[in-house]
Amino acid sequence: MEHPVELLVHSYLQDVRQGTSTMSEENIQGIVKHVEEAVRKQFKKREGDFRLRASNIGRVACQLWFQKNKPEAAIPPSSHFLLRMIIGDITEAVFKGILKESGAAFEEPEKIEVEIAGEKIQGEYDLVLDNKVDDIKSTSPWSYKNKWVDGYSIEKSDPFGYVGQLTVYAKGKKVEPGGWWVINHSSGEFKYVKYTSDPRKVEKKLEETVKAVADDKFIRCFTPTRETFYGKETGRYVLNTECKFCNFRHACWEDRLTEEMSKVSKAKNKPIVSYISMKKGDK
Repeated sequence: MEHPVELLVHSYLQDVRQGTSTMSEENIQGIVKHVEEAVRKQFKKREGDFRLRASNIGRVACQLWFQKNKPEAAIPPSSHFLLRMIIGDITEAVFKGILKESGAAFEEPEKIEVEIAGEKIQGEYDLVLDNKVDDIKSTSPWSYKNKWVDGYSIEKSDPFGYVGQLTVYAKGKKVEPGGWWVINHSSGEFKYVKYTSDPRKVEKKLEETVKAVADDKFIRCFTPTRETFYGKETGRYVLNTECKFCNFRHACWEDRLTEEMSKVSKAKNKPIVSYISMKKGDK
């Protein structure tokens, strides 16, 4: 276990299952209040103007350029996207209630503001535990197993900017970044993933992002990668992980991007692959 509080939570949940513990009315009402606030927030009319904030500053500069200059070019979210967000909010609310009932003493959310490269960045963290800022993430079974492995894995592939987000929260609160409480919203499994990045290096990268957004010049941050099958190159090119999760990938690559069934997979249900046609001069 990465955090001693994990044992507290497991012990508390075992006691509840055995009928030797319950949840206080105060904590139940706290969960209800949290869920109510989250639902109101999710159904609130969205602000139209782009601004850098803690939740997006960790993303790559080319994606932020699109969010700022061509937000209409994004792939529209699915109709169930809002439900997924609300499920995440409910998971967070219940888990915080469980943390509190298990005996973990933590500070409630607080808004912060920091200055990075002359830009004021605002946000609101989830909690402060053991004098470190933590975030709570509700995730799919696949991400729980394959993405949320450890802090090094998150830093290596972080298309949603979670490392930068937590770094900003910690800077604003003037404490160290702790990590992420990750809950598999399908199985109910949970774990703590410790932040392992160097905050100084992350802050420097965030400064570069702020400057790039201010310059307002579009520069694609990634190049296609060579497709491989059983360790051998196929001669085709595909999007890397960061690009595959970007809602602006079609606007960025235009007709050079085709998303179709794998050309090499032998599986009955072939996975969808994002293929890129290369042009003369591409590397």
